[in-house]
Amino acid sequence: MDFTQTDLEKIIDTYVIPYGLNLIFAIVIFLVGKMVVKGIVSLTKKLLNKANLDGVLVSFVSAIINSILMLFVIIAAVGQLGVDTTSLVALIGAAGLAIGLSLQSSLQNFASGVMLIVFRPFTSGDFVEVAGIAGVIEKISIFSTQLRTGDNKLMIVPNGKIYGDVIINYSAKDTRRVDMVFGIGYDDDIKKAKNLIMKVLEEDERILADPAPLVAVSELADSSVNFAVRPWVNSADYWGVYFDTHEKIKLVFDEENISIPYPQMDVHLDKVS
Repeated sequence: MDFTQTDLEKIIDTYVIPYGLNLIFAIVIFLVGKMVVKGIVSLTKKLLNKANLDGVLVSFVSAIINSILMLFVIIAAVGQLGVDTTSLVALIGAAGLAIGLSLQSSLQNFASGVMLIVFRPFTSGDFVEVAGIAGVIEKISIFSTQLRTGDNKLMIVPNGKIYGDVIINYSAKDTRRVDMVFGIGYDDDIKKAKNLIMKVLEEDERILADPAPLVAVSELADSSVNFAVRPWVNSADYWGVYFDTHEKIKLVFDEENISIPYPQMDVHLDKVS
């Protein structure tokens, strides 16, 4: 069957021109939409940065906004080509729901990561205890947090476990109280022991004068008279003071013949004739 010029003109008028125009409009919608999305994302980044939010959160939120808006732009461009987008939108919604259900725990970690970054209960370099793990914060990401423990192990903890539990930040305050207990025998001089402990504390330059350190009898235990010893130090000096004070008090007690008792039991035997 031979095509005449009239048939060719009909094909051009009926198919080529309409579909060609639709294709051009679809391309224009995509390009203009892409430019608009880029402007919106750029403005969002500026607003989030002005709010002093973490860079990780700014990048992540910007990426999500960019993906969602570009999805709308693509649907609009496809719709311009005459494709029924109703079923496409329904398919995307069903796929999103399925993905959301399968990634429920990940979404929980993401939400917790956003809360940690926004409210900042700790920052990189802080010594904290989270999810039963104590260590120094090395990196906070959207889904997990990295800690370095005292024995130099890297621990990666999901943010959901961190935000859903108690967070102890030992670096949040400039000073800390060192809580220690020392026991002496019941036959030892309480006043002398108290003065010796106070002298050890006063000679340590790392111990703060204000608040003043506390040395007081806290318990009359089964085998010892216990002193509560509570000096205040800068947070960075906590463990140094803790270890050194125990050693110094043991040495000074030995020099002054003050006993440090250990649990023991006296057994009395009655002779039966």
